[in-house]
Amino acid sequence: MEALGALAVLAIFGGIFLIGILASAIRIVNEYERGVIFRLGRLVGAKGPGLFLLVPIVDKMVKMSLRTITMDVPPQDVITKDNVPVKVNAVVYFKVVNPSKAVVEVENYVMATSQIARTTLRSVLGQAELDDLLAKREDINQKLQKIVDEQTDPWGIKVETVDVKDVELPETMKRAMARQAEAERERRAKIIHAEGESQASVKLAEAATVIAKEPTALQLRYLQTLTEVAAEKNSTIIFPLPIDIVKPLMKFFDSKSVDVDALKEIAKKFTDNKN
Repeated sequence: MEALGALAVLAIFGGIFLIGILASAIRIVNEYERGVIFRLGRLVGAKGPGLFLLVPIVDKMVKMSLRTITMDVPPQDVITKDNVPVKVNAVVYFKVVNPSKAVVEVENYVMATSQIARTTLRSVLGQAELDDLLAKREDINQKLQKIVDEQTDPWGIKVETVDVKDVELPETMKRAMARQAEAERERRAKIIHAEGESQASVKLAEAATVIAKEPTALQLRYLQTLTEVAAEKNSTIIFPLPIDIVKPLMKFFDSKSVDVDALKEIAKKFTDNKN
């Protein structure tokens, strides 16, 4: 009886052991994952997604994610080509495209990619001027992406995007740029004003040419101006006679001597006849 009991216990433990081995041999990986298989230390390859079996004790699996990883690059102190100290941070989007290389070729592909992104950021921005860093951000991003992608390609990493996020300038540089922008706005305002004066002078010259050919146009313009002024009822208008009307009278008085008493007598007769 004791022997049978011992055999039963051994059978139970043996069954549990076998079940454990079978459970360890079954592997399931998701659609966005791959399992890198090592057999007795040698690389077999990547499997998945779905269900597959491993050789118990002999095979070992490392699970790798193929999803895009978003990594922030902390602010880096950079001196631009024109000797301006700035602090720049960035964000890197990358993913594993070859799980076997990402496991075998590098110990920690996330840390390695981060370090390369930092050094490349300082190197590339150190060769650019401040104006290019602020105005040509897209070109710099493409250059960073290309360099980082080339350096991480042997590890089975694909760098999709590198974006420069913020550029922090010194306070003195901010004030200098503000003064420069203000001076630029003043320059544009003066140019626009000068162009307006030039165009106005051309139009005035054309108008003067027309008026010189047609003196009547000057009188019409004169009357139009009086109409516009008369629109303001709180104004007192002194209406001088046009020079064309006064000129004949001036010639008449210049050519003849006028008797003031005779003029008075004529005026008196004209008044008496009117009454």
